[in-house]
Amino acid sequence: MRELERIATTAGFDAVGVAPAVGAPHGEAFHAWLSEGCHASMGWLARDPERRCDPKRILPGARSVIALAMNYFVPDSDLPGDGARGRIARYARGRDYHNLIPKRLKRFDLALQSEGGQQRCFVDSGPLLERDFAVLAGIAWHGKSTLALHPRLGTWFLLAAVITTLELEAGTPMAAHCGKCTRCIAACPTGAIVAPHKVDARRCLSYWTIEHKGALPEWIRPLLGDRIFGCDTCLDVCPWNRFAEASREASFFARPASQWLLRDYLALGEAEFRALFEGSPIRRAGRQGFLRNVCTALGNVGDSADLAALEKCRSDADPVVVEHAGWAITQIRVRTP
Repeated sequence: MRELERIATTAGFDAVGVAPAVGAPHGEAFHAWLSEGCHASMGWLARDPERRCDPKRILPGARSVIALAMNYFVPDSDLPGDGARGRIARYARGRDYHNLIPKRLKRFDLALQSEGGQQRCFVDSGPLLERDFAVLAGIAWHGKSTLALHPRLGTWFLLAAVITTLELEAGTPMAAHCGKCTRCIAACPTGAIVAPHKVDARRCLSYWTIEHKGALPEWIRPLLGDRIFGCDTCLDVCPWNRFAEASREASFFARPASQWLLRDYLALGEAEFRALFEGSPIRRAGRQGFLRNVCTALGNVGDSADLAALEKCRSDADPVVVEHAGWAITQIRVRTP
């Protein structure tokens, strides 16, 4: 275990533990969640769900799962306090962790190969219920928001997993420490946390601003407020986050592209959008989704100074952007006669 901790620290991870390669404890709950349609349009989650629940289906002969956590917390002090700039989820203000963490996982793979192990490494991109294995490994517990919680990192960390054929000494599962607290449930702007430990993506602002393609339904638009990519509300209110310390990984610090005035984003063409957000998680939404979100946010928090940029968007080649620009103009005119 000391060697794993050494490799983890060197690779920039903040916690490491080992779980046995057993079936995921929440496998049945995951199947029920899918059957209720709580995954919305994210069809990939329903592909081969059994594989997500059993590491041995991913790597035959798997005996252990190494769970890793990387702190991405960056204080808001490095951002302007101007609401006209919109809110971007904290993890997405810097560089994309999907490009960062896999390179760090290679160190584990090479070290375990030298011991005769075969590995599969994942960071939020493979078919594995990684939060279950983080709990079994003793580095987190399941929060009522469904996020994993760590006593020192709070909720501000990313999870990665290394499935290996080596039989490593497993940690002790971590007990939950949320107690009677329900702040995350009460604070959710859309009531997406429909029960403790259960989120319905069909109501979640992170789903609507990142994963959903096409126009936003009218009922969700006012609930976005000034959010333009993701939502951190349930994280912001969690009492365990008062212990959070700034990440030692510079890649997570906000890039200038995440600090523009909302109306300035509306001038981005496809090429400019891709160039501005090169290496950023925001590219996942695409130009259409991102400008749709920006228009919606302006409809909620913008004023007459934003109307000229929105009017230009009414001649955009993308009909979704055109629709949301028109909606925003109407909202602003009603609010600021």
